[in-house]
Amino acid sequence: MENNAAPYALFWFRRDLRLDDNTGLAAALRSGLPVLPVFIFDRSILEKLKKPEDRRVEFIHSALEEMHHKLQSEGSGFRFFYDEPEAVFRQLVAEGNLKAVYTNHDYEPYAGKRDSAIAAMLKTAGIEFHTFKDQVIFEKEEILSGQGTAYTVFTPYSKRWKALLRQEDYAARPSLNHKAAFLKWSSASIIPLEDMGFRRTGAPFSPKEISEDILRHYGERRDFPAMPATSRLSVHLRFGTISIRRCVEAGLKLSESWLNELIWREFYMQILWNFPQVGEGKSFKPAYERIAWRNHPEEFQRW
Repeated sequence: MENNAAPYALFWFRRDLRLDDNTGLAAALRSGLPVLPVFIFDRSILEKLKKPEDRRVEFIHSALEEMHHKLQSEGSGFRFFYDEPEAVFRQLVAEGNLKAVYTNHDYEPYAGKRDSAIAAMLKTAGIEFHTFKDQVIFEKEEILSGQGTAYTVFTPYSKRWKALLRQEDYAARPSLNHKAAFLKWSSASIIPLEDMGFRRTGAPFSPKEISEDILRHYGERRDFPAMPATSRLSVHLRFGTISIRRCVEAGLKLSESWLNELIWREFYMQILWNFPQVGEGKSFKPAYERIAWRNHPEEFQRW
């Protein structure tokens, strides 16, 4: 991509692979600067994956391809990279005219360190870095016990979550006209999976539609594996092709049981934030690190 003649903002897609109801993207589109959508296939993560037929990578690639084609039809499009994020942003800063970076919060330990390093780099270059809550309703320390500490038990957490919930918490984030707000440029095709060491299986993914019929009967049917009774939206929530706000609204309307599963998701994400050792392979409670586990391969084989 040639240097832009005019200042622009960048929206960095991560776990929010949608153009609608996207908090950080909506903020970028309101910035008054043309917005360049960017996705980085993080080399440091992908090179650790062992199988070339990785369904996660295939799903991400497919979702990006769909969005890219839509934006190309409007005279814009993504800029894709296959590299480590810090290297990408050093390149973008060196190219000039980047004035602001927008993205949404990511709560995993690696992501926190990555974002802190990139924010510091951008600040040194005089570039704004804006990040927003998007993949959860409540985050970090927004729900605390009466003692001001993070919850470690689900039931009191869920009661507090429901008590604090307001309609504005799950209202869809407004989007502007894409044609007017995205940067106009001749974008290239998405990086092929094969160029990154992966292969497409071609197997279909579950649709991202919320089935009212499934949700209405979710509570009594979900525990029977022979029945198609679950939402099959986990991969869409994982990578943000569907908004958590849309899901919560459906849960409130159709199924408290399904809503509780969404709250479990947020419970574990606030644990990941407040107890980051769990994301690094350590025990939730430090005392568990001292358990002398029996490790006999023969016993395991018999089991």
